[in-house]
Amino acid sequence: MRIKLFMDGAELAGMREAYRQGMVQGFTTNPTLMRKAGVTDYEAFAREAIAAIPDLPISFEVFSDDFGAMTDEARVIASWGGHTYIKIPITNTQGESSVPLIEKLSGEGLSLNVTAILTLDQVRLAVKALNPEVPSIVSVFAGRIADTGVDPVPLMVSALQFVRDNSKAELLWASPREVLNLVQAEQSGCDIITATGDVLNKLHVVGKDLDEFSLETVRMFHSDAKAAGYQIL
Repeated sequence: MRIKLFMDGAELAGMREAYRQGMVQGFTTNPTLMRKAGVTDYEAFAREAIAAIPDLPISFEVFSDDFGAMTDEARVIASWGGHTYIKIPITNTQGESSVPLIEKLSGEGLSLNVTAILTLDQVRLAVKALNPEVPSIVSVFAGRIADTGVDPVPLMVSALQFVRDNSKAELLWASPREVLNLVQAEQSGCDIITATGDVLNKLHVVGKDLDEFSLETVRMFHSDAKAAGYQIL
């Protein structure tokens, strides 16, 4: 497939293995995933990840709610080296737009990953603020859009038209829920899709014969029933 696959997570062992196997073309993290993985020292984790994966893009997120502090955090993250992108949420927790900050940091030459985007208006504003001379990522949370009962595919197709106005920006399908989303993202024209370890572990069944898959499923149920000692008669 043409689309690039990025691993989404914060477990270094899994990141190293995915890198070693050449499974993915980049990595993304966020504070929620890092907390879930038990990361206690943000900078130490980031520096170790960069050292282990020096030549692929990795995104690390600012976490302050104050735009001045976000600016300082972004510059610190950029100083860690590697092929690092700085994740900037499209708003702070008060709903105040991050667009002026995005314009400022991108203007300084920092590669940004604008995150937590769920609307076309947010896409439009983010793309307009990004420096067309600096590589950047526009992350649209298609999985969360789908969680609301809305088909994200038409939105992603429309988002792509905005992103293509910036020669250095890439559109990322974020928060996929299943392998089908990989196909949808590819068909929508997205440049990147993220996937957690759970989704990556399902990639081996892509294109699998469905009759064979059905038989394997029946055998699994039969084996588990026997192993549990279940009886009806």
